Amino acid sequence: MKQGKIPMKRRLIQLASALIYNANLKGFGEGSIYQGELKGLCVPGLNCYSCPGAIGACPLGSLQSAVGSIRGKLPFYVLGLLILFGLFLGRLICGFLCPFGLIQELLHKIPAPKIKKNRITRILSYVKYIILAVFVLYLPLYYGYHKGYPLPAFCKYICPAGTLEGGIPLTGADPSLRVMLGALFSWKVALMLGILAASVVLYRFFCRFLCPLGAIYSLFAGISVFGLKVQEEKCTRCGKCIRHCRMDVKRVGDRECIQCGDCRSVCDADAISWKRPLKKCRVCSESMEKENVSAHEN
Repeated sequence: MKQGKIPMKRRLIQLASALIYNANLKGFGEGSIYQGELKGLCVPGLNCYSCPGAIGACPLGSLQSAVGSIRGKLPFYVLGLLILFGLFLGRLICGFLCPFGLIQELLHKIPAPKIKKNRITRILSYVKYIILAVFVLYLPLYYGYHKGYPLPAFCKYICPAGTLEGGIPLTGADPSLRVMLGALFSWKVALMLGILAASVVLYRFFCRFLCPLGAIYSLFAGISVFGLKVQEEKCTRCGKCIRHCRMDVKRVGDRECIQCGDCRSVCDADAISWKRPLKKCRVCSESMEKENVSAHEN
């Protein structure tokens, strides 16, 4: 069945995106951070700027830096890029193009008791919006205005991807960095371990409850160019797709949907499909055919 092949295709895309984001493989051996021209470009998914393999910047880190410096200039580049990512891909980025999302999914495969979604997890899904407002927007803006320097609060105090991909590899490769480690790094490691452990029993724990990047992309749910759509004329309202989904969705394509496509495999009515924005409509096709005939006659 065609739908059954989607998870494997998605896994290959996830692996490919993780390798592309971190193509500077020699950085892991050298314990150095790539500083080439590509580092000025943001990748769409959550991938730490300080990861030795990273060839691009993290959109969250760039947003915090831009917000903290907003007194000097408006952050047109990073805001425009996030809007562009959101309008075209939305949370499809979470489902296909986020390395930390892949890590959580692999951890969830470890045999252990699993906590299924429920009323409490749906309520907790709003926490990521609070983190977005406080750690990504308010604190960097406050420090930028009142202290004169930007504070990337989310990266500094919370981000587990930064600790896993950046902090641990760099301190492991460079002994001189280890002497500077203190309570903050210990906190970040403890928090990271807690999030990774929680991901074993709760599907995509960080994505569902804590990730501010997912919160940003969720604002584009329903209007993104690419993603899933439900053909209402085929839908029988059986609810299988919602019950099957491990995210805290209320309907296919809502703010919690990461557009992974797994729900397609359980839809007996074949009512869930991928948006096809590049498919020509009948009017366009007829217009193009007329133009081709006219050009041929001339």
